[in-house]
Amino acid sequence: MLLALAAAAPAMAGDAGPADPDTRAWWALTTELSGDAMEGRDTGSAAYDRAAALVARRFADAGLKPVGDNGGWFQPIAFDDLRVDEAHSAITLGGKPLLLNRELRLSPNGPRQLQLAASATFRGLCGPGDIIDVSGKLVICYGSPAPPQLKGFDRAAALQAAGAAGMLVIAAPGLASEPIHWPFAYSRTVTFKTDYYPKPFLAGSLNPEAFARLMPDGSSVLGKGASGADLAHADLGQFVATITITHSQTQSANVLGLLPGTDPKLAGQVVIVAAHLDGYGHGEPVNGDGIYNGALDDAAYVALLERLAQVRAGHGFARPVVFAVFTGEEKGLLGSKFFADNPTVPFKSIAAIINLDQIRPLYPLKRITVHGLHESNLGDVVRHVAGVQGIDVQEDLEPERNLLRRSDNWPLMAKGVPGLSFVLATYDDRSQAAYVDWYKHRYHHPADDLSTPIDWQAARDFNAFFYRVTQETADLPAPIALKR
Repeated sequence: MLLALAAAAPAMAGDAGPADPDTRAWWALTTELSGDAMEGRDTGSAAYDRAAALVARRFADAGLKPVGDNGGWFQPIAFDDLRVDEAHSAITLGGKPLLLNRELRLSPNGPRQLQLAASATFRGLCGPGDIIDVSGKLVICYGSPAPPQLKGFDRAAALQAAGAAGMLVIAAPGLASEPIHWPFAYSRTVTFKTDYYPKPFLAGSLNPEAFARLMPDGSSVLGKGASGADLAHADLGQFVATITITHSQTQSANVLGLLPGTDPKLAGQVVIVAAHLDGYGHGEPVNGDGIYNGALDDAAYVALLERLAQVRAGHGFARPVVFAVFTGEEKGLLGSKFFADNPTVPFKSIAAIINLDQIRPLYPLKRITVHGLHESNLGDVVRHVAGVQGIDVQEDLEPERNLLRRSDNWPLMAKGVPGLSFVLATYDDRSQAAYVDWYKHRYHHPADDLSTPIDWQAARDFNAFFYRVTQETADLPAPIALKR
């Protein structure tokens, strides 16, 4: 049975909004979750809790059954929350100040007060041959993510073992489809349980522009790094820091609802559809705006789960479907990791996960990248649905971005659960320019808000694609299985 559309939402004013009822209803739900009143839904915040309660209410109204802890909608998770207090911190390199979150982002871990005075040294890629005579020094490394030649080598661990005082990594130029973007919202670490270093160890990222300003011939060094050339070591003077870190314990919850299946023989094969509710919340202002709304990342696709629940109200698929709305994705997939380790349905019953993230309907949907395309027979489902809609399907052509492991499908896939996630692929200069522009100006910035110029036909096409992939997966007569 193809999905029936629910009643139309009120039409949006003007010509910019979606024309069809289903997309209008989806965007109304997106607006509800990503407007300024939701304050960016930061993990551990009261605003996140309001958003989670709203999602649970929408699931209940659609007739889903709660499958969180203790028969409720929520799976609460306790976190340690460490944050650099910018007002009570000061940092200089070579006698020149570094601006927190604009030129330097720190990942706090350890004491509430950190005083550090150390020689700063640039050690190129910080490979095994570069980590010599670094005891007591702050080491600056080129390359985030680490280059392929260092695969499997933990630079931070090696520097700690060598007695370094800390490590700052320069986000490497060169990822054309994911350009470097500053500022960061804040310098903060959220974990299940903070693993304090035996000795204080400063960790963070350095803005390439700041590096170019502080190091003689720094721009040339960055260019050489991007081309893969060898990078000479250099001393950068004294690094002096007074850093104040606030420690708190917070809580945030996954939201979990169940659409029961209709085939008793498939009752033990649960399909999970997932998206993450958390954003960055309040952070470093950009052009006067300090709310990181997270409209496309990922409120719009929590809204799509809500919309699917509404569309299917009272009409289950053959298999049961769990609607999983995860917290803490932006802090390191924390909600999905916790669920994978503490599932609220029997783990052996989880047959598949279909995750919605990294979806940017900015240009016509002609081609889609599918993570997990070759790992299971879910790839066959995707190819069939895409073929019906006239969409080309491709595998991941940018493995250096590590997108498969950066989304909430990964914690379950790492445990052997077949999974899928999607990216609307580019195919010409216009689509590539729109994609890069979004990453440069909106990704993890306040501008990821309701002003984003959506291609409404692409949004409609992807939503229909997701509905059909979910339906064909949940109704698949054959077992869902990994390919060996």
